[in-house]
Amino acid sequence: MKFSKFGEKFSQRSGITSLMEDLNHGLMSDQDIVMMGGGNPSHIPAVQAIFHQHLQAIINDPIKFKHLIGVYDAPQGDMAFIRSLAKLLNQHFGWPISDKNIALCNGSQSAFFILFNMFAGEYGSGHNKKILLPLCPEYIGYGDIGLTADFFATNRPLLKDCEEYQFKYAIDFDNLTINNDIGAICVSRPTNPSGNVITDTELARLNQLARENDIPLIVDSAYGSPFPDIIFTPVNPIWDSHVIISMSLSKLGLPTSRTGILVAHEEIIAKVAEANAVLSLSTGSFGSMITQELVDNGEIIRISRELIKPFYQEKAEQALALIRKLFPNKQCKCHKPEGAMFLWLWFEGLPISNHTLYQRLKARGVYVISGHHFFPGFNDNWRHRHECIRVTYTQDKAVTERGLKIIADEVNKAYAEG
Repeated sequence: MKFSKFGEKFSQRSGITSLMEDLNHGLMSDQDIVMMGGGNPSHIPAVQAIFHQHLQAIINDPIKFKHLIGVYDAPQGDMAFIRSLAKLLNQHFGWPISDKNIALCNGSQSAFFILFNMFAGEYGSGHNKKILLPLCPEYIGYGDIGLTADFFATNRPLLKDCEEYQFKYAIDFDNLTINNDIGAICVSRPTNPSGNVITDTELARLNQLARENDIPLIVDSAYGSPFPDIIFTPVNPIWDSHVIISMSLSKLGLPTSRTGILVAHEEIIAKVAEANAVLSLSTGSFGSMITQELVDNGEIIRISRELIKPFYQEKAEQALALIRKLFPNKQCKCHKPEGAMFLWLWFEGLPISNHTLYQRLKARGVYVISGHHFFPGFNDNWRHRHECIRVTYTQDKAVTERGLKIIADEVNKAYAEG
């Protein structure tokens, strides 16, 4: 059977496919698997109790229940939720937006498929434009969603040493090139996989570059402010007419609701709604209906600040302490964890590739993500990208410790082999 270019492209092996298959296999396996690869959020009892309460209220209300299971929302999304979110962003950040500036999508992955292909790809007369990723490594899910080849322009970061054998990526503005081949800039904040948070100064410079070149600046805030606020350093979010903010309900604790959120100029939102109608007919209502009241009264911000952020910050500190204990030779450097729910481990001079390390760990029942997947469009022969892995610390402390011990053992074996 023959397939089109589209069929061949979206059925090939990819990093995001591998990640999701490992996640499913680990959850379904009867073996004792240590899941340190996927991005599934933790089950925080206090947060889940709140979701349970609001879901029960919907079930008990015949009108709301009918809407939940049997009424299509507009292609733009659940308008009651959208109006509440516009009000929240106005009050919390002072952003001058209305319900015309917000659209929902069936998950952030769908949102980025629409956005990236809206601003990159073929522009006519054989001219293709790219998405500029000013700081890599970047989110694994970006890599394969472009409809054309040579879809990304990816910038090599600066590496800055931090305390206690940590390091931090920074944007290398001196080597950041923006020309007519760039259709949009995209950065995640906090960054998945590294937990890096670009500074307010870096974000302001990207904003200025986007404005000067009349292109969008897309800020992926799936882990950021105002919710779920898994960000451990003070930051100031921005929004402007050329800025597109992406948010999500997944890391709040509702990954199966598949609720992605875009905040953008009215013209962009109108086009996203049209694309939603073509690709999905309508967006799902589950996440928006469960959280609508929490958004309307601002409670979602308190939950994020008082329940979600402290939970993950404590786990990050516990995992860092374990790494210091398990790697006494300091061959493991960790990116400074400033947010998200991952640790990005760098084994400088690792004699084997990170993909080989991933395979060896998987054979021992520890699932991580090989770091080479997180450099979409990166053509630089940089050894560093083959020396890093991403691990999540969302499990119980004992499970995280067991997984890190096996990682340390395999890494030590690799160095001993030379």
